[in-house]
Amino acid sequence: MSSLSSSVSSLRSTISLLESSINLLDSGVSDYRRLQKVLSTQQHFELLPEPSLRAAQQSILDEITPAITQLLGTAEAHITQLARREESLRARSELLEGRLESDRRRRDSDAREEAKPTRDRVGQGAGRDGNDVKALELKRLRQKKERLQYAVGRLELESRQRQRELRKSMAAVKE
Repeated sequence: MSSLSSSVSSLRSTISLLESSINLLDSGVSDYRRLQKVLSTQQHFELLPEPSLRAAQQSILDEITPAITQLLGTAEAHITQLARREESLRARSELLEGRLESDRRRRDSDAREEAKPTRDRVGQGAGRDGNDVKALELKRLRQKKERLQYAVGRLELESRQRQRELRKSMAAVKE
């Protein structure tokens, strides 16, 4: 029995060793699913061969080139339109400046005429009416002359502006 007793004690120590091993394994394996997820690798970047990369770049280039060309054309058209508008505004400004200058000259000449003493104002009643009629006619003719000068100036500016536009359109056709 003594030999048996040593076997039993050896068996008990083995069982206790196995139990402690199972406990250790159980504590280590209980977190196995989480560890499996943590340790699994995820592919974030994919390496591509250079020819397929160049083909993709060329595809993108072919796709966006027409859109870029169209946008550049639209931008150039807007710039041309704004340049024409700027020229027309400058021409209008020149026209209005000429008109203001003409008005100033007319006012200055009217002021000089009013400042001149007339010989016929004193005395003669019948001659005075004739001079008034002539003065009114002269004033009317001067106003007509100024209107015609203004119209000629305006037409000259419009002519120059149309010539510029024609030159621009011819330049655009040549391109």
